[in-house]
Amino acid sequence: MASTRVRLCLPGLLWALPLLANAQAPGPETALPPAAIAQGLALLGEAAKALAPAGARVVALPGRLDPRLRLAPCAQVEAFLVPGAPAWGRTRIGLRCQPAPAGGAATAAASPRWSVTLPATVQVWAQAAVPGTALPGGATLQAAQLELAEVDWAATPQPPFAQPGQLAGRVLARSVPAGQALRAADLQARQWFAAGDTVRVVAGGPGFSISTEGQAVNAGIEGQRVRVRVGENRSVDGRSVGPRMVEGRAVGPRVVEVGP
Repeated sequence: MASTRVRLCLPGLLWALPLLANAQAPGPETALPPAAIAQGLALLGEAAKALAPAGARVVALPGRLDPRLRLAPCAQVEAFLVPGAPAWGRTRIGLRCQPAPAGGAATAAASPRWSVTLPATVQVWAQAAVPGTALPGGATLQAAQLELAEVDWAATPQPPFAQPGQLAGRVLARSVPAGQALRAADLQARQWFAAGDTVRVVAGGPGFSISTEGQAVNAGIEGQRVRVRVGENRSVDGRSVGPRMVEGRAVGPRVVEVGP
C-alpha cells in the first residue's frame, strides 16, 4: 500500500513523518491521527532546539505504537511532552484522547478516554570535530588530524567536542573511524594530580562559593571521585575537575560536606 509522507519545515527544524496505513497496528481502532503525531513531533523539536547548539538542524522522527494496543476512535487527540523523557535521542511523545467539548456531561462521560506514549527519535545535526582518517587507540590527537563535519549530537548521551582545538594533545582510548564524532568516552581520562598533592576544594550554591586547601588521599583522575584530607580528622569527597582542583558538595554557605 502506498505511504503518505508529511514534512513540516521551520527555520532550523525538520520534522519528518512517514505514515504507513498499516504501520501502527492491524486494525483501524489503533490508528493515531497524523495531525496529532505531527503536533507531538513539533513539541519535541522545539524542546530539542532550546538545548541544541546554535545553527543546529533538528529532526524528529516517529516510532511505532505497540501493536497490541486497541484504542477507541477519538475525535480530538492532543499531543504532550512526557515528563522526564529525554529531549534528544530516543524518547517518547504523549498522545491522549480529549473528551468531546459539546453535548453536555453525558456526552463527555461517554467519550473515550485514553493516553499513550509513542516512541520517537530526535536527531540534532550540528558541526563537531571528527578525525579526517581512521586513528588507532593510544594515538595522541593533533589539530591537523581533525576537521569539522555535521554529526548527530544526540546519537549518544555524551555530546561531541565542538572544536578540534579542544582535543589537541588528548589520547584516544580506542580506535575511531574517519568521520566519527569524538566524545569524552573516546578519550583516555587525564590525571590531574597525584595522591599526596596539595589541592584546592571548591564548592558553591545559589549566591555563594567557598574553597579550602587539602591533601589528596588518592590520585585525581578526570571526572572521578577523590577524597581530600582537610584537617587531622576531616576529609572531603569530591570530583577531580582540573589541575589540582576538586569540586566538592556544599550544603550551606559555610559548610562543605565532609566524611569521617
